[in-house]
Amino acid sequence: MDTLLVLPIIVPAITGACALLARRYRGVQRALGVLGATVLFGVGAMIVYEVHVHGIRAVQMGDWPAPFGITLVVDPLSAGLLAASGFVALAVAVYALAGIDERRERFGFHPLFHLLLMGINGAFITGDLFNLYVWYEVLLIASFALLVLGNEREQLDGAVKYVGINLVASASFLSAIGLLYGLTGTLNMADLAGSMGSVQESGLGPVLAMLFLIGFGIKAALFPLYYWLPASYHTPPAPIAAIFAGLLTKVGIYSLLRIFTLLFPDPSGYTQGVLLVVAGATMLLGVFGALVQRHVLRLLAFLVISAMGYVVMGLGFFTTLGLAGAVFYVFQDVPVKTALFLIGGLMERETGTSEIGRMGGLYEYRPLLATAFVVPAFSLAGFPPFPGFWGKLTLIQAGLAQGQWVIVAVALVVGVLTLLVVGQVWGRAFWSPPQVEDLKDFGAGDSWDVRSLLQGPVAALALVLFIVGCYAEPVFAFAHEAAVHLTDTGPYIEAVLGG
Repeated sequence: MDTLLVLPIIVPAITGACALLARRYRGVQRALGVLGATVLFGVGAMIVYEVHVHGIRAVQMGDWPAPFGITLVVDPLSAGLLAASGFVALAVAVYALAGIDERRERFGFHPLFHLLLMGINGAFITGDLFNLYVWYEVLLIASFALLVLGNEREQLDGAVKYVGINLVASASFLSAIGLLYGLTGTLNMADLAGSMGSVQESGLGPVLAMLFLIGFGIKAALFPLYYWLPASYHTPPAPIAAIFAGLLTKVGIYSLLRIFTLLFPDPSGYTQGVLLVVAGATMLLGVFGALVQRHVLRLLAFLVISAMGYVVMGLGFFTTLGLAGAVFYVFQDVPVKTALFLIGGLMERETGTSEIGRMGGLYEYRPLLATAFVVPAFSLAGFPPFPGFWGKLTLIQAGLAQGQWVIVAVALVVGVLTLLVVGQVWGRAFWSPPQVEDLKDFGAGDSWDVRSLLQGPVAALALVLFIVGCYAEPVFAFAHEAAVHLTDTGPYIEAVLGG
């Protein structure tokens, strides 16, 4: 098991290094990219099984005992995210074989893609705050390089906003780390959980909570510092945008779930109130932004923002049921957002335009694409029996149990508005008559192999989401197990520090 815990970092590191060494051999790079993603998915699935059977697992690097050494720890939350990230990474790696042009491949797409995965997985399994900061910087560097890959003006404009606001997030996070270390003398998260009494006595507990909320909230694209996401996510090619939408905001959300439940397990009314206000505003402003968008990927970017509000709502409840709904929603949102951005890229490729109103006719000419769109889109809207419905239903139940009527009403209204947004996309892009006379000619030059590489991953993502929606109990049980460990942090602390 010790070796298994290291593999989510080692596999993408080796894959990226080998792809870099083979930079002159495009075919080798492509094969390595898919092989590495396949192995990573298998490792994630094995870790889920091990955690489900044996419980929380931790390993100390170099045999240095915690809290002095580097700790890697996996619980149901991080294990589920590792498996989900491996699954979507494989889907994107296959899609990229036809969806990334040769020029971007030559300039490092495959090494950067796996460097990004290494940073994401490192953030999911680290047990130390400083190492969490290091992994954030790794994924920030990789994501910035992927964002500007191609050197187009719109990409550079989006990258400036992306990097600028993320530097603010890093500064806020680093300030919180410095204060914590000065007060407690440790940065191991399990060790910190037992040292927070002195922090609360100093009166700096709420200050630290807000610093973490700012730092991680920016990375999760929460209100009010979310504007960088719709300004940047629509600029790179669909595979890059898809992996960003599926995973990058989830790292910020994961960090919020981990830090607030571990270090601030008894939130004051002020902290809980701030979280719920942020959640409601994020949901509303995200869906309002989507309502007025006509560019397909920008519209989807605003829906990325709106969905994060639901997870923060579950965190704000600070109950096992609320956290179970939040964790389940995160699990299913990873493939939902990845699939939607890949489909958005296909919509642009098939019609030759990014304007939704100028598409039309896709249901007639591309029925498989139309069918694949329905599953993630209506899951995002919380329409039964798709998996998003079960996550939202659990969150609504948790809110009603706490008497949080306002945020529950906001969540219901946003769900209806999201259904309106995806319904408009369906009506204009798929169901309405073709707006471009030669629609059937777009993408017609693609060979059967190319079309399979583009549509196969999308179909696989949609199929898995549909199955999870129809048979949600196993996934929800695992999410509930994760929520139990978030509310009762004793097993996590014992796994890291020992008895």
